Amino acid sequence: MRQAVMVSPGVIEHRQVAEPEPGPGQALLRIRRIGICGSDVHVYHGRHPFTKYPVVQGHEFMATVEALGPGVQGVAVGAKVTATPQEVCGECGPCRRGRYNVCERLKVRGFQAPGVAQDLFVTEADKLVPLPQSFTEEQGAFVEPAAVAAHASLRAGDLAGKNVVVLGAGPIGNFIAQACRCRGAARVLISDPSEYRLQIARQVGIDAVCNPTRETLGEATRRAFGDEGFEVAADAAGVGEALNEALAGIAKGGTVLVVAVYEERPPVNMALVSEHELSMLGSMMYRHEDYAQAVEWIGSGALQTEPLDSRHFPFEQYLEAYRYIEAQGDRCVKVFVDL
Repeated sequence: MRQAVMVSPGVIEHRQVAEPEPGPGQALLRIRRIGICGSDVHVYHGRHPFTKYPVVQGHEFMATVEALGPGVQGVAVGAKVTATPQEVCGECGPCRRGRYNVCERLKVRGFQAPGVAQDLFVTEADKLVPLPQSFTEEQGAFVEPAAVAAHASLRAGDLAGKNVVVLGAGPIGNFIAQACRCRGAARVLISDPSEYRLQIARQVGIDAVCNPTRETLGEATRRAFGDEGFEVAADAAGVGEALNEALAGIAKGGTVLVVAVYEERPPVNMALVSEHELSMLGSMMYRHEDYAQAVEWIGSGALQTEPLDSRHFPFEQYLEAYRYIEAQGDRCVKVFVDL
């Protein structure tokens, strides 16, 4: 079968390898669609701090069940599925408390463990996430980033009736904005310097937008929320200046949620955090129930994915997909590899 291996930053080798077989409690998946995310791009550029080479990438995907190992029940051959990519120990403190998404020995497929960039892939059946048969292959591959947003928006607490600011309008920021709306936020404003990505946000119904190259966040929030202001901010951009703007503008007692991966440690005005009694929370990946929530929202149409679909490349052109992302810059949201 075909397999794509990133042997060093910017270098992908296509290999022919033996087909895997499912063991007890496992399922053999035929990979149909793979999404490329920002963390994958970090690996492509050699900037991911927790990934070594060679590595088989691919963690957001849609597949069909090809075969089942002994003892697997509740899923049928031919079913559409995706799967959670975490490999956890099950023994550390976070795992024992049910917070395995922050396992002390966490490995993520596509980064510290082999990913799905191959025709067939074996996973434990308990990692499978069933998808409606009506799902497109793209919708199935969008479940993983949507699950990030489902988890992050849940971490933010009760959002009913609250105004929310989201920093960054890439796939994660877009989905967080939509997830906050799904959880009852009164109004959501999204900020990004890319007019293209702001237009995508408008297409999914996030009509309050801010381009920080044209107006300050304070000006945008006054325009969007008036005197009400905002009580929740979610950082999906990883830009220290924007984070501090949000800290300065959020209502006292508000919640700031950090989802972004920062390449550099940002200076943060901690005096505001204490004096305004702000809550700063991190959000790390997701749990199984977040996948289920993402599937429900996508299936109902509450969370829209189609406007984010930018371009598709055949499996043999995996490297060209990265080059396209690099060339397009902020005029690109989600690129898929088709198997």
